[in-house]
Amino acid sequence: MTSKKIIGQPDAGGITPVSSRIAYENRWLKIREDIIKYPNDLDGMFGVVERNEFAVILPLSIENNEKTVTLIRQYRYPVGEFMWELPMGMWELKPDATPEMIAVGELEEETGLRAKNMIHAGSFYQGAGYSTQKGHVFLATDLTQHTTNREATEQNMTCHSVPLVQFESMIETGEVTCMVTIAAFCLLRSKKLV
Repeated sequence: MTSKKIIGQPDAGGITPVSSRIAYENRWLKIREDIIKYPNDLDGMFGVVERNEFAVILPLSIENNEKTVTLIRQYRYPVGEFMWELPMGMWELKPDATPEMIAVGELEEETGLRAKNMIHAGSFYQGAGYSTQKGHVFLATDLTQHTTNREATEQNMTCHSVPLVQFESMIETGEVTCMVTIAAFCLLRSKKLV
């Protein structure tokens, strides 16, 4: 969850942390306040959100000779909207879980799907200007349906299968606005996996 900064030692960018303190903490995140000195001797401050790594999964199946994607629709309290998203999540109570374990678990928890094939396509930082959180993108194929095991707080979540072309159109028209979902799809598309 934490980036390795050593007080008094310049980092790779030449920025020297002068002090660091945890300003807020709960089971999902920590907010760290670092007082820094830039290479040009200018003083500064960073508010850093520390979060565990997460996995985002694009479940892809073939139905009636058409590629289909399974999406989640859920209410996101911070923005006050229901959003279309790929299944994703992190395991805040299991910080040592591998990205593959998280991907398998989140896929089944949110959609009830199990994948015979899970391909790790790559990784990205969700918001490197303010957060340490790293995401891992997976393509799930050869899917079988089982029951969901959603957390009590995910009861407003619904699961939907849509044709891949419709999913692309939803991105183009702005119906899908989740940055992680869009970035994951772009990464998978750039590797010609979807």
